[in-house]
Amino acid sequence: MCEFCHKHGEGKKWYLKAENYSDDLLSDLNRRKFIADFFSRAQYRPEGRTELERLRTMPGFVKRVIMPHLIRKQKKHHYGQVLPIEDVERIFGFVSSVVRLPCVCRYINLGTEQRFCYGISLVPQGGEMLRMIEEIDRDYLTGPDTSGLEELTKEEALENFRQYEKEGLCHSVWTFVAPFIGGICNCDRSDCGAMRATVTNGFPVMFRAEYVAEVDPDLCNGCRQCMRVCQFGAIGYSAANKRIFIDPLRCYGCGICRASCTKDAIQLHDRASVPAVAGVW
Repeated sequence: MCEFCHKHGEGKKWYLKAENYSDDLLSDLNRRKFIADFFSRAQYRPEGRTELERLRTMPGFVKRVIMPHLIRKQKKHHYGQVLPIEDVERIFGFVSSVVRLPCVCRYINLGTEQRFCYGISLVPQGGEMLRMIEEIDRDYLTGPDTSGLEELTKEEALENFRQYEKEGLCHSVWTFVAPFIGGICNCDRSDCGAMRATVTNGFPVMFRAEYVAEVDPDLCNGCRQCMRVCQFGAIGYSAANKRIFIDPLRCYGCGICRASCTKDAIQLHDRASVPAVAGVW
């Protein structure tokens, strides 16, 4: 169980605690300022990529000194956790509205609007956070095909998420000054700044999921489709056995490999039940 579950979830999965999505948390002025800064046009600059590259190439002794400080700061402000689709469904079970909006990371990396991020709220029509975003910069919410915020039914949103899984995108839930949760994103390592920071540059800005994947070798046919969609490099292939294997220490428990398996050979288990990775986040 990750540290946020202890701090913000009363010992249960912190992202399943409804209070962490509440508009009441937005009365905090520091949180409102952070959200305004995050979604302002000033965020749409490439400096973040340069800073990550600089961090990656720093000497090891320097990283060992500054990394813990940077991670603590990140956890206070904007931190995420990987989710499988069943936990996305549980969240959608108690929030009142789901709104699709443009992805900041993909705007920075691709220069185009891509709507893979979803604002979630206990309040209908997106709640106070979504109204704040709309007021910050309306240009941010204007794309080639749609304008403004797109309010979706929960069924429509879930269908999108299932399609994202088929495309190999990983679901993740995000704070805007912990413990307030403002959205669920759909990430890949090529375009997502958070995933690139975590996996490529070794600067974790998200927890692993509360789960870990395991393959049943008797069901696996060795097609390797799961290897093609794994964003974390956790799946290998045994030429001798003609089967794939999953490295639990690399696995983030997203379940994307499971969604791609036509033989139902991959299952998710509670991370706490696997001794080798019970404390690996």
